[in-house]
Order: sequence, then C-alpha cells, then structure tokens
Amino acid sequence: VVTMAAATSDLRVDLLPSDPLLHVLSFLSFRDLVHCSYVSRRLNELSKHNPLWKSLCSKHWLADRLQSGVSWFCLFTQTYRDLGRYVQFYPTLKRSWEQLKSFLQLRCPRMIASLKEGATEVELNDIEAQIGCRLPDDYRCSYRIHNGQKLVIPGLMGSMSLSNHYRSEVLLDVETAAGGFQQRKGMRRCLPLTFCFHTGLSQYMALEPAEGRRMFESFYPCPDQTAQDPSAIDMFITGSCFLEWFTGYVHNVVTGEYPIIRDQIFRYVHDKGCVATTGDITVSVSTSFLPELSSVHPPHFFFTYRIRIEMSSVASPEAACQLDSRYWKITTSDGNVEEVQGPGVVGEFPVMTPGKVHEYASCTTFSTPSEYMEGHYTFHRLANKEEVFHVTIPRFHMVCPPFRDHFKTHLRCYGYAWCHCFPASESETDWLGVSVTKQPAAEETIYFLFTPEWSCYTCVSVDGDYD
Repeated sequence: VVTMAAATSDLRVDLLPSDPLLHVLSFLSFRDLVHCSYVSRRLNELSKHNPLWKSLCSKHWLADRLQSGVSWFCLFTQTYRDLGRYVQFYPTLKRSWEQLKSFLQLRCPRMIASLKEGATEVELNDIEAQIGCRLPDDYRCSYRIHNGQKLVIPGLMGSMSLSNHYRSEVLLDVETAAGGFQQRKGMRRCLPLTFCFHTGLSQYMALEPAEGRRMFESFYPCPDQTAQDPSAIDMFITGSCFLEWFTGYVHNVVTGEYPIIRDQIFRYVHDKGCVATTGDITVSVSTSFLPELSSVHPPHFFFTYRIRIEMSSVASPEAACQLDSRYWKITTSDGNVEEVQGPGVVGEFPVMTPGKVHEYASCTTFSTPSEYMEGHYTFHRLANKEEVFHVTIPRFHMVCPPFRDHFKTHLRCYGYAWCHCFPASESETDWLGVSVTKQPAAEETIYFLFTPEWSCYTCVSVDGDYD
C-alpha cells in the first residue's frame, strides 16, 4: 500500500505520454495554452506543437495557409500583436466580409472594385483624437479589414428605387465619416455610417449615450415635423451595435433575402411564407420600409412592396391569361380595414403565358407602424374571355423598424409626490417633458427647465396648480 501511494504521488500530468497530453491541450483556448507553457519545460515544448496553433489560427484569424519558414505558432502570435484587441470580433467580421465579397463577385462584380483597403491602427487612433470620441472595437475591427468603400454608386449598403425616388447607401470610409461627425444639438456624438448622394440620407452610430440614444446603436435620424425646434429628432433604430448591424445586413444579402436588381442590392424583405399558388399562377411578395419618406411625428410610415407573378412553365398553352383588375383588403394595427379595387397593376395589364414572370413595385403609406395587406387579382383566359377567375395575393405584413421619440422623459406623479427625473444633459440647459397625473385622473404634460448650477428643475410652463 505504501509503495502504491508513493508511486501515485510521483505521477504528474506533464509526465504523461505526448499523445494524450496533446489531445488534452487541443481543447484549451489560446490563453490557457500560453499559461500551460509556463508550467514546465515539457509543457512549454508541447504547447508550441504546430497542429495546436493551426487550429487556433483557423478559429481566430480564419488563416488556412502558411508562408514558407513560418510556424503556425509564429503566425498566431504575429497576428495577435496586430489584431489581438479585436480577437472576439475578428472571425465573425472577417467571415462576413469574405462571404459578402464572394457573393458580390458573382452577382455585383463592379462593387468589389469600390471596396477600400483596411485602415491602420494609427489611422483609427488619429480619427478618435480628431472627433474626441472612442470608436467601438467591432467598428474598428471591420475597418481594419475594409475601410468602407469609395464614394460611388451603387452603394454597398443597399438601394431602393421607385418611379420618382432613388436611394443607394455608400458605406463611408472612416475619414469621410469623421468629417460628418455630429456635434449639433439633437445629434451630438453621432458618427455617420452610410450616405446617399440622391437623398442625403445617412445611418448614424451613437458614440455616447446622449439625448436618449444608447451607446453604439445605429439609427436613421427622423426630424420631428411637428416641432419648431430643429434639434427635435426622432430615430428609426437599425441595430444595437455595429457587429449586429453589419453582419445582419450581410446575412440578408448572401442568403438571397435581398434581391439583386440591375447589379444592385435592393433592400426588399421577402417572407418565405408569403407565397400563394392558384392553379398555374404563383404570387409572392417582398416589402421594404423607406425611412427617408417616413416620420414618427406626425405618424407617417412609407412602405414599398414588390410583387412577383409567375405562371408555371409546365402549364398548358390554353392556360394563357391576362390580368384585368386587383382587389386589396388593408388592415392597420389599430384594427381599421379598408378595401380597394382598381383596374390592372400600376397601369399595366400583363399577359401570362407558361414560364412567364411579371414583377412590379408599388407603394403605400400608413399612420400606424404596422399593417398587412391581402387580396386577389382577376384574370380572364385569352382563349375564352368569358372564363374569369381570381388569383390569391398572399397576406403580407409591413412593419417599420423600432423607433424612439426625441428625448422626452415621461414620468408619472400621483398627487404631488414626484418621481426622480433625468435631464437630457448635465452640462447645459435642457428641456424636460414630464407626464403628470393629477387626482383624480386628468393627465397633462408640463415642462421643466434644468439648470445645473442650481441642481434643480424650474417649472416654466404649467397647466394647473403644481409645485
């Protein structure tokens, strides 16, 4: 027993044969592997085993080949010195960029030439010093891979076209973005991500949690058209951080969620369940929200929809038909229902023959942020005009992105016991709107002026007797 105990006490992990040790080490993270290298001389040697670092290079840097004379361990450490700050973001963003470029090479090759080489750490640091704000690491990481695109059309971040309206958003390089960095009230500390030459539209990223925005979220600014103050800006939220914003967009592109039309990425969203087949004819619908033509105040939400009508290629020639009219049933989120009938579609009366596809786009506006439409087309057979039939248009939903009012803190007071209030800014005078409930039930809004020197709120406009 004593002999066995002594033998057991001498058994150490680093005395195990190499193969089982290497197998154990293969499950470690790169940080744990480095820590193991300091335990003993033998673990130091094994922890530099080339296949271990080949796997880690593939996982973190998406590297699959070596230069002559360089080990996988050396490649990992060299890359880490340059990009280690971004190790949690790099593989996701690098993979998205590679997927996007592979897709564009096949479907939109001229966009590839507009992509710019990645920015350097020094260049990104200089931009931070210029604007006086820290850039988020996921944004910096992406711009180390590609520094946006040249200011050309079509824009990488999607297009939209109607009969008298065109939008195409360029992904701005960091230098151009810094030139558009906002310091004005209502848009303080906001960096533009995209820009459209035709509409002037940009998506922005909030670099600080100011004026009701959350740090690093992306949004379309939307001026409050009912306010006299130009700094009253609502926003349509497009992402909670750069990583989500960019990779979500790329996913929609490479999976075919967004159609490619005339070598451009169009930001129509197609619900795969939004398809209906009647006989030989299939109808599918995709939709898009246009923030540049919408507003939160007043509530005005602009949508466009693209409809594809296709006759099966195996249909008989006698099935050929022509569209005569359309019928719509429109239901808004507040329960209102409207029915619309009219001849043709956007002034056309398409003839459908076996294998033919007809596509068209139209638009609509609502005062509610979500609604759905459904209906049918009326066709007649070319061989027999008396044979009239309906083709179902599937129900499709139109929902605007999440939106947020310009900064108003709505708080309630029952009787006269005030809740805690937060100003829009603690460095200067700001307005603060407060929802007040008087007893018994009348609700009104009063306004306070925050003065930091006094550390108090002064009531400047009130309807009724309040302290």
